[in-house]
Amino acid sequence: MAQIERMTVVFPEPMASQIRAAVEAGEYASTSEAVRDAVRLWSDRRQLRAQDLDRLQQAWDAGKASGSAGEVDFKALRQEARQRLAASHNDRER
Repeated sequence: MAQIERMTVVFPEPMASQIRAAVEAGEYASTSEAVRDAVRLWSDRRQLRAQDLDRLQQAWDAGKASGSAGEVDFKALRQEARQRLAASHNDRER
């Protein structure tokens, strides 16, 4: 088992209430366990984001190396990007 380090963390009341409610509902054995799970999820998300950025950088480099893409309709490109962004925001809200 990894060495454990004690830390003091302060939460806004609504967050603290959510953590206590999850423990009281039996989802976690303790508030520490709930916070550890949240930190694991945060860490996983950071790692996935770093991987996504690496893939994006590789795709960018490959695209630049492949030569000119020809003419681009920036108005259509901007519209498509806005639609994808809106869809992404809608997915996160679910």
